[in-house]
Amino acid sequence: MIRFHLKCDQNHQFESWFQSGHAFDTLVARKLISCTVCGSALVTKSVMAPAIATATAPAPQKNLLAELRRKIESNADYVGKSFVKEARDMHDGLTPERPIYGEANLTEARKLAEDGIQVLPLPFIPAKKAN
Repeated sequence: MIRFHLKCDQNHQFESWFQSGHAFDTLVARKLISCTVCGSALVTKSVMAPAIATATAPAPQKNLLAELRRKIESNADYVGKSFVKEARDMHDGLTPERPIYGEANLTEARKLAEDGIQVLPLPFIPAKKAN
C-alpha cells in the first residue's frame, strides 16, 4: 500500500491510499478517483516527501543494551582478535577459565560452536581496548 498526496484541478488537496503507483495511474485514467471536496475527476499527485522509517531502538531497548554492555565490559576481559585462541585454550584446559569477549568472524565462531565451545554474538560492537 502507498499513500499519495493528491490535488484536483481546483487546487483542493487530499490524500488517499492505493495498492501501488500503477493502481493509482489506472484509476486516474479511468476517472475513478475524484476530489473529496468538489468531486472533480481531474486529479493528480502533488509533491510529497517520502516517509522514511528510522532504525533507532526505543529507549527501553537502548537502556537494556547499555546495561548489558556495562556488565560485560566490567566482568569480562576484552581479548580482541585473540578471542578464538583464548576460548579454545580455556576449553582445552591450557589456561584457566574466565569470562572473555572479543572478535571472531562467522567461520571461526561456527567452528568453536561445532567443537562444543560455547560462544554467543554480542548485540553491540565492543569498544577497542588494549590487550
